Amino acid sequence: MTPSIPHPCLCLVTGGAVAGRRALLDQIDKAVAGGVDMVQLRDKEQPACDVLELAVAIKDAINGRALFLVNDRADVALAAGADGVQLGELALPPAAARRIIGPDCLIGRSVHSQDGAVAAQAEGADFLVVGTMFPTTSHPGVAATGPGLVEDISSILGRNGRSIPLLGIGGINESNVGAVMRAGATGVAVITSILGALDTREAAERLKREMLNSLDTAAAAPERGAQGGGAGA
Repeated sequence: MTPSIPHPCLCLVTGGAVAGRRALLDQIDKAVAGGVDMVQLRDKEQPACDVLELAVAIKDAINGRALFLVNDRADVALAAGADGVQLGELALPPAAARRIIGPDCLIGRSVHSQDGAVAAQAEGADFLVVGTMFPTTSHPGVAATGPGLVEDISSILGRNGRSIPLLGIGGINESNVGAVMRAGATGVAVITSILGALDTREAAERLKREMLNSLDTAAAAPERGAQGGGAGA
């Protein structure tokens, strides 16, 4: 059975750390304890054998407390026993990745437009990572779309009658995560907001708290509207 993505979902994206692997695993362990629901290993520089070794170590550190995905490398994801694979927009099509990892693993797809989202859903992606929300140091020079892209994609997929989870990515932090969630995102994916903090557990806790607060605020808004309408009628 394909794992389900929690709502809200806080995803930590991490690269390889050849020289500081123990420190990275400690950061991941603390971040998961602080509320991270999904960890994605993104390492495009190291050979497959090294990526696999790190993937197994991360999976062991998570110890079933969060979902674990590998970026682009469906073969490594399968070999490491990961929960799925996250595909870049120019990586394998979801249908091809499905033939590698099987029916019970998650397949995510990075998208940057409404057309890309519609195509990814049609190709069998289980969820979409939508960006770039805000300017980010990890992708300098890439134009930010703002949370409006999440709202637009959510709307167009909803018209198809089969909406799938959307995770916003790109420059997301405590001050703007609420806007992404209120735009219709299921969750967010971050790097620096957690790994750049002195205490990754505390950073994850703060982000998760803001995500939950934004959902509470959104849920309360219709209630207030209905109460106001009743009083004035």
